[in-house]
Parts: sequence; C-alpha cells; structure tokens
Amino acid sequence: MSEVAVISTFGNDDDCARGILALHHARIHDFRAFFPFPSEKIIEAVNHVRGWGRSPVRYWQLFGGIIGVLSAIALTFGTSWEWNLIVGGRPIISVPPYIVIMFELMILIGGLSGLTGFFLHSRMPVFDPLPGYRSRFNEDKFGLVVECDETAASRIESVLRDAGAEEVTREALEPVRDNH
Repeated sequence: MSEVAVISTFGNDDDCARGILALHHARIHDFRAFFPFPSEKIIEAVNHVRGWGRSPVRYWQLFGGIIGVLSAIALTFGTSWEWNLIVGGRPIISVPPYIVIMFELMILIGGLSGLTGFFLHSRMPVFDPLPGYRSRFNEDKFGLVVECDETAASRIESVLRDAGAEEVTREALEPVRDNH
C-alpha cells in the first residue's frame, strides 16, 4: 500500500487550530503543524491533542546536575586522598572549599546535558526537508501535513476542508530504501 502526505494550507492561526482539533475529533493524531510565527492557539491545540504536558528535557537537566555534583565530589575528595597535604592539623577532606567546584560542575554538566536532551527530543538538526513542507509556511501561511495510507487520504482531505483549509493537496511519499 502506498503512503501519501495530505497537505493543507490555512490563512490564519484560528483556522489551523480548528483543523488540528478536527483531526483530533476524527481520531487522527499523527500530523505536523507548520506556522510562520509562534501562535499560542496552535500550541494549545497541539498540546490538547497530544497531551504532551511538561518537557522531558528537565529530567536531562536534573540528572546532568546530579552527575556534575557527584563528579565534583569524586574529583575533589579523590585528589585530596591521593595527594594529602596535612597543614596545621586540619582534616584531609574539608567540604567548604569544594562547594565552589561542586556548584560549577553541576551547572556545566547540567547545562550540557539539558542542551543534549533538547536536541534529542526536538529531533534536531533535520538535514532532509520534511515531506509536505512548503516554503510559504515560513512566510504567510499555516500548514498541516498528515502522512497516511492512500485509502485514508480522502477522509483526511474532507476533514481538513470542513475545518476551513484554503487548499488541500496530496503528495506521494517515496518509499524508504534500505542501502544494505
């Protein structure tokens, strides 16, 4: 069975958000939305449909910060035990001077892991253009792209037209080739 992309174009963000909700009511949850500027209405509609909630990037940040603190503890305590310098009867391991190093490594590794989590969860960078993308989606139009089977394409087209799409087209997708 052949795969197609149903591409719909909307003139404003209200109509596009209405199209997203119409897809949701038709039990179609696999789509991509393109818009020329950040629109609160579209973001709310996508969150309503997909139920994303909070970003998982915060867990990357948390675990990166914990790993940074544990790395700083291992580095400072290990260095003190290996090259101990006993001065004036003070303890070999004294925590207060190491707090700065713990804080710095927590911020560094937490920030780098948060950045890594952001790129992984947003699937960036995209080197190949996404199927159905049109350059006018970055200029003045809003778009929804639904990848589906040929049999479901006409139902999706009618749902999008009823939601107020200015233009609905169908584009055949290339089959994925295995280079092995």
